[in-house]
Amino acid sequence: MKEKIGVLIFSFLSLSLASHAQETVLISKEQVLSRVQEENTSIKISEEAFNSAKADFRQTNAVFLPNITASHTGISTTNPLMAFGSKLNQEILTASDFDPALLNDPSKTQNFATKIEVQQPLINADGIYQRKAAKTKMEAMSLQTQRTSDYLALEVDKAFMQLQLAYKAVDVLEKALEAANANKTLAENSFKQGYLQRSDVLNVEVRVSEVLAQLQNAKSNVQNVSNYLSFLMNDETYVVYKPSEELVVQSLQFQDANISENRSDIKAMELASQAYKDMSKADKMTFLPRLNAFGSYEMYDDKIFRADASGYVVGAQLSWDIFQGSKRFGKAQKSKAEYEKSKLEYNQYISQSKLELNKAKRMLLDAENKLNITKLALAQSEESLRIRTNRFKEGLEKTSDLLMAETQYAQKQLEYHQTIFEYNYAKAYLEFLTKE
Repeated sequence: MKEKIGVLIFSFLSLSLASHAQETVLISKEQVLSRVQEENTSIKISEEAFNSAKADFRQTNAVFLPNITASHTGISTTNPLMAFGSKLNQEILTASDFDPALLNDPSKTQNFATKIEVQQPLINADGIYQRKAAKTKMEAMSLQTQRTSDYLALEVDKAFMQLQLAYKAVDVLEKALEAANANKTLAENSFKQGYLQRSDVLNVEVRVSEVLAQLQNAKSNVQNVSNYLSFLMNDETYVVYKPSEELVVQSLQFQDANISENRSDIKAMELASQAYKDMSKADKMTFLPRLNAFGSYEMYDDKIFRADASGYVVGAQLSWDIFQGSKRFGKAQKSKAEYEKSKLEYNQYISQSKLELNKAKRMLLDAENKLNITKLALAQSEESLRIRTNRFKEGLEKTSDLLMAETQYAQKQLEYHQTIFEYNYAKAYLEFLTKE
């Protein structure tokens, strides 16, 4: 009795888990797009890459803004020079402090100094070009983020159509299974009446098994595509989605569009090349001198956090690194080579994009021709199946011919809907390539 109860509980749990695993959620393409734009990990990664580039640009504000530091230092010393200097800074020197004995062997002296320093860049030509390069890089990353969003929109369109196609395949194969089972029943009755041989019945049973296997594969494909949509939406529930719209032929106004150099990814490549150009100029500017202003205000006392004496220093410095062991020459050559490389990569990317566009145009035309052919073939196979089914019911058609017609009709249905997918995707891909 306990064993039976255990089996019942196990069966109940298995059915519960199976029903939970098969949970189906109705969803539209607009809902998928919205969730992908909000939650997709690739978009978040590209946004953080832009934030990183933005932070790099903000660091270059140091080319114009001052560097300000504050410090408070305390010392206790018997060093002759430091002891004398500390008293001098504290403005407490007396005539007795010039006694050679005290100068050579001073007593312990304490000094507390509060110092505020300001360094202001005036002319740093290399820093200006580095700032320009950082800003250009930031703009390029912004365009890359936009292109990532466009690509994911295309990927959503593709995956959603794949889901529609998968459900259409399930629908076709379920109807094919119903027809196969009906033919199986008819064949078994004919066999009992002596109109068919056992081999004919076995052929029908084999057909039923084949359709069952295809149907199971189609249902697995529904789950696979649903999981991919969950991945795009960064949703770890991995439910089975069902599209709210069916797969239909999308209307198309075909125009001889061309690749635009203002397309976000192409513009990003151009800006990246410009950034390399600015970095190359920045490395050349390191050969020029730099001019910086500086100033400090200092407060001294022999007691902590007091300031009985104070003074300031203001000045400017012109510095010139004349030779750094040919390090700057090598760096300038490297940045120039990287700039030349970026120009070649940009031209290559333009050529590849044009090649891909021409390929996409041909793919769309081929899909359109194939769509017309498969639509006609589907109508012909449907009529052929209708005729052979009627003749088989009257005992005028061979079982093998009926099975062939049935198989062909199912295949033509799947081919037709696959062609609709290819046609719609070719259209979406062409729009993606020509989008500005």
